[in-house]
Amino acid sequence: MQRVECISPMEGDRNEINHAIFLVVMGVSGTGKSTLGAALSNALKLPFIDGDDLHPPSNVAKMTRGEALTDEDRKPWLARIRQTAVKSILDQLGVPASTDIEPCINKPETRRAMDKFEEEGMPVEECRGTISPLLSEVQHRPGIIIACSALKKTYRDILRGLTRPTSPSPCCEDSSDLNAVTIQTWFVFLKGSKDMLMDRMQKRKGHFMKVQMLESQLGTLESPEDEPDVITVPIECSTEEQVRRVVMAIDL
Repeated sequence: MQRVECISPMEGDRNEINHAIFLVVMGVSGTGKSTLGAALSNALKLPFIDGDDLHPPSNVAKMTRGEALTDEDRKPWLARIRQTAVKSILDQLGVPASTDIEPCINKPETRRAMDKFEEEGMPVEECRGTISPLLSEVQHRPGIIIACSALKKTYRDILRGLTRPTSPSPCCEDSSDLNAVTIQTWFVFLKGSKDMLMDRMQKRKGHFMKVQMLESQLGTLESPEDEPDVITVPIECSTEEQVRRVVMAIDL
């Protein structure tokens, strides 16, 4: 298995890393995490990855069978999401870091967003207007957007880099260098009522999340609203309004 080799960044690179944006679009299934993630990618000129694309095959198989993942199933996956975010930011800054962390990119939303980022530089025409002055500042910052349910505070602390699972991430044998990099992590919490979420879920096709598991997710959800660097966005808002709220918040 390939080992991670990360060359320590120069002081200027450290300043850029401190200025980087790691946005986690979170919430239970059916809130529209992939839709908002792709829209934010379009507005902020940042790559977007659906965190589900980083699940190991064993996790996908369990969810396909309608089985809930355990915390032990999730911890290496969450660590991999964090490591993927750090590596992407280092790559954007030109800081060498070699690892085999790569998403499967098997969801249409992820593929479209990543293709546009790489080929077109993410045009932002639809997000101009009231937030245009804010975008000009934010778009100069390196970063990444990843969709992930992040239902528990312990999960979010792994994504923040505050805690690390005892078992290594399946993506690499030695990720200590990536774990040592500090980047600011924002959570965009998509909040909605059970009735609206259930209605959305029943209309979805081709997703491995079963409708009957939504109630379990709602029971597991620990609201992040009292935690630092959390932006709460109602799912009732249009995607454009959700993007506007996020951009205004991260510019503070």
